[in-house]
Amino acid sequence: CRFQAELFQTSAKVCNCSSAVFIRRFMNSRAARRMDDNAFLDGADSLESIIAEVDDEYGPSSYGSEHYQGETLYWMGYLYRYWAYTREQSSASVYRKAPTKELVRVYEPYHTLDPNQAIDRIIEAKGGQEVQGDMTEQGVRLLRAIRQRSAFNYAIVSLPPEPSRKH
Repeated sequence: CRFQAELFQTSAKVCNCSSAVFIRRFMNSRAARRMDDNAFLDGADSLESIIAEVDDEYGPSSYGSEHYQGETLYWMGYLYRYWAYTREQSSASVYRKAPTKELVRVYEPYHTLDPNQAIDRIIEAKGGQEVQGDMTEQGVRLLRAIRQRSAFNYAIVSLPPEPSRKH
């Protein structure tokens, strides 16, 4: 969580694009997917190498000029990673549920809360949409678990022949 927080904070200093553009790109990037799969832990990536990787994947951009404050970026990076990790969701999925501009708006009231409380409040403010949005993801995960643990037994039922009807 701290690494992603520092990554977001550093992006404001080294990226030519706006903070919102960098965050959107990162949350949908291969680097974020590696973090989701914990494959990231096996590497020796630096903040700069991840930023360069995102630039390589999407191409350099100078779109937008608004850079959020460092503390806001740090909190957002931490919260996004915490959300993805603790709720076992992809970064892209978490980003769709809480886009950058939405997190910026709730920074002031939520940044002092425990990350779980902040996430719960964001979900609550959206009318509990996370539960609905994740039902498919949860259902697929449960069905896979059931299929892996289950043995299928089939039974053949013989029905008596239908009596013939005379007209």
